[in-house]
Amino acid sequence: MASLVRQNEKTDADHLERIENDEDLRDRIARGMLVPVPTSSALTINENLPADRRYCRPWTARFLTEIARAHATQFHRPIEVSSAVRTVDYQKRLIGVNGNAAAAEGDIVSPHVTGATVDIAKGGLSVREVYWMRSRLLALQNQGKLDVEEEFQQACFHITVYKSYAAPRSIQSKHRHPVATPVSAVGGSTTGSEEDTAGE
Repeated sequence: MASLVRQNEKTDADHLERIENDEDLRDRIARGMLVPVPTSSALTINENLPADRRYCRPWTARFLTEIARAHATQFHRPIEVSSAVRTVDYQKRLIGVNGNAAAAEGDIVSPHVTGATVDIAKGGLSVREVYWMRSRLLALQNQGKLDVEEEFQQACFHITVYKSYAAPRSIQSKHRHPVATPVSAVGGSTTGSEEDTAGE
């Protein structure tokens, strides 16, 4: 819960509005406020994720490109995005089928509704890959560039990327984020590829 509070505070500080419905989503895509998840030989996306939810903020796309490239260099295979942008309307529906889903309304909501958050699936990753991912993500979290929660019910890394990820180094150093509680130890089971059930 503390991490979710922190994610909401930081996305509010980044002035990220919640995306209310499909019309709002289409408008933000048309204006370039959201960009496609940058799929490549190093980064795939859950095939069951609808086309209009395969978008994220530009700095989140940059993060995905960079971590996927680094992972592919190390392990020679891709990672998968299991969830990206959601609307408030969709998050309300998701709560009914996914007990792990965060609220859609109120002070503390799922940061997926800002477009800054993505889930990277753990299913299919080796123990070595999971430890590599934890180490990489915690280093970025400790620099204040993102927040990560490791989830086990849906077996994913839930990652909210902040605007500071793409900021010049001199600016980043002025806004260091407090060190957060590390993500959990290895555990949990993977789930199937049911449409967009991963993460909060």
